[in-house]
Amino acid sequence: MADEIISSGPLSAVDETELEAERRTLPVEAVHHGERLDRVLVLLLPVFSRAYLQQRVAEGSVLLNGRAVAKAAAKVRAGDSIEIELRPTAQAQAFMPEAMALEVVFEDADLLVINKPAGLVVHPAAGHWSGTLLNGLLAHHAGAAQLPRAGIVHRLDKDTSGLMLVGKSQRAVDALSRMIAAREVQRLYLALAHGPWRHGDGLLVDQPMARDSRNRLRMAVVRGEGAGKPAQTRFMVLDQTPRHVLLACKLHTGRTHQIRVHAAWLGQPLVADLLYGGRAELGLVRQALHAHRLSLAHPVTGEPLSFDCAPPADLLAAIALADLQYNGATWWQALAS
Repeated sequence: MADEIISSGPLSAVDETELEAERRTLPVEAVHHGERLDRVLVLLLPVFSRAYLQQRVAEGSVLLNGRAVAKAAAKVRAGDSIEIELRPTAQAQAFMPEAMALEVVFEDADLLVINKPAGLVVHPAAGHWSGTLLNGLLAHHAGAAQLPRAGIVHRLDKDTSGLMLVGKSQRAVDALSRMIAAREVQRLYLALAHGPWRHGDGLLVDQPMARDSRNRLRMAVVRGEGAGKPAQTRFMVLDQTPRHVLLACKLHTGRTHQIRVHAAWLGQPLVADLLYGGRAELGLVRQALHAHRLSLAHPVTGEPLSFDCAPPADLLAAIALADLQYNGATWWQALAS
């Protein structure tokens, strides 16, 4: 992507189910006489979704007076006894702590900076209800459960590696969200793209973006007044050959897939970025993008902070195979101003 700014309400402390199957017995009061079974279940078990409860009925996990009920629309009578077996769903376990090895670059009472490996999903979603960074943060420190998205204020794509900021207190989460929105956090990326490069030593791409109307998994540069959200990315050439170019990328906004979309729009898709036209080569099986440097004022103390994170082995190997030169000590200075 680059990273996408996130804001959200507090992380829900209520799960649809417990981790293990649970049986509950529910008496039907006179006030519910003659109502549909699924409606009564929703009223008696308000922390569960109606769809989930209807599913329990369909699976034969709801008994009415000791007998399985075939239809969620069955009517109940005062004095009936409902017994229901509640089993965990993937969504129910999405916000459970899971111990994992996090590479911590910096940590204090308010701020956590981690080096996210490629392949780690940041936030639970369909297909990835567990094993995410959010699950790891919930296990990392107790206060994460009380914070919006466990303190995550921006995210990297699953297959983008590198530095991420996480708030550990509500004051830090609020401050970081404001700072990112106000462009007070400097975010520099390293990208390996297909060549040849045709745009001089560097340029600023200022092209609005929105969801691709032909493929909802993609984002796209869009045209027309009011179309899409503003998106600005500065690219600087670090080294190049006729076939590949090593780029420093500076985000001025934080849209979903921003660097990947702008690079593809230039006709220079990232290596192995199959979603946006890149070819898998140089041993890479994920898009060649790494969040290399973060600079900001500490969200609580105001202390100036800068963090660097060298590219992982797969990206360094690809850069070498492309016969490009990477200077980890000075490359970012080109975009620091």
